[in-house]
Amino acid sequence: MAVIDPIDLRSDTVTRPTPGMLNAMFSAEVGDDVYHEDPTVNELQDYVAELFGAEKALYFPTGSMANQAAIKLHTQPGEQLIAHQWSHVYNYEGGGVSFNSGVSCKLLPGPQGLLNADQIGPAVNPPDFYHSPLTTLVCVENTTNKGGGACYDFEQIKAIGEVCRSLGLKYHLDGARLWNALVATGDDPKAYGREFDSISVCLSKGLGAPMGTVLVGKSSVIDRAMRVRKVLGGGMRQVGYMAAAGLYGVKNQMSRLNQDHLRAKSLAECLSELSYVKGVEPTQTNIVIFYLHENVSESKWLDFLKAHQVRISAMGQGKWRMVTHLDYSEEQHERLLTTLGLFNP
Repeated sequence: MAVIDPIDLRSDTVTRPTPGMLNAMFSAEVGDDVYHEDPTVNELQDYVAELFGAEKALYFPTGSMANQAAIKLHTQPGEQLIAHQWSHVYNYEGGGVSFNSGVSCKLLPGPQGLLNADQIGPAVNPPDFYHSPLTTLVCVENTTNKGGGACYDFEQIKAIGEVCRSLGLKYHLDGARLWNALVATGDDPKAYGREFDSISVCLSKGLGAPMGTVLVGKSSVIDRAMRVRKVLGGGMRQVGYMAAAGLYGVKNQMSRLNQDHLRAKSLAECLSELSYVKGVEPTQTNIVIFYLHENVSESKWLDFLKAHQVRISAMGQGKWRMVTHLDYSEEQHERLLTTLGLFNP
């Protein structure tokens, strides 16, 4: 009996290092990063900081830790941040906003997980009204995870930044999939570096590294981030082996993200033509979000996927998600397009 190659589209975090990345990892020069003596970590930090035109960067083990450190750096307990209601910092970081920083979230709606500048001012609590928490930070996400991989128009990024500066608010970007946005839009990363007080960029999603996120910003922010990372348990030793994977990904595997985007759009087109699919969100990068008709049995759908060795994510409220990535081959893509047409609800 032929063995079916499993298709795993739950996330772009399921990738494994490419041969080139493995070679970079095994040949990495390492030291003790807690003493700032790991040359590969230092090279990664300098490279990413330069890429965004930022003064400094700091390597974190995870994106959630980098985001949580940024929130801690920009707020004080009892204050409030503004974010989209679907934001990762609110929905998928274990309540860290309140646990780590003691701040609350004012959550705003918007299509595909995107905010606009007109929403920010009215959402800010009056600074002299001491009954409500003091608003001090705006967090945006690009691309949006729960919003289906949508990208911000950079003019909107700038407009929100102008509001933040006019009101004295800090401005953080959860750029877990910012690489995808940069490839899809052609925007200049240095322009992002000029707009934000801090940016987190993940290395373990589209770029395929086993772990790691880099937080970039002004030296005054990143120097303080060292202490927060330590408090959160993020001090690492000979982690240059992992930093080498991230550095290889940034230098060699960013341009290929367009392949993931094209396959995601192809999947979206296929799904939109299937009778059992109620709707498909606009697909701009590597995330496809779709909805089944209410009369489709979820258990039958899951049994069908399992039988065909296909794994995707259920996001609740009728949402289903597929995420394309570098371990999703063209052969798998063609097979999945055929497989999706075989389901009989």
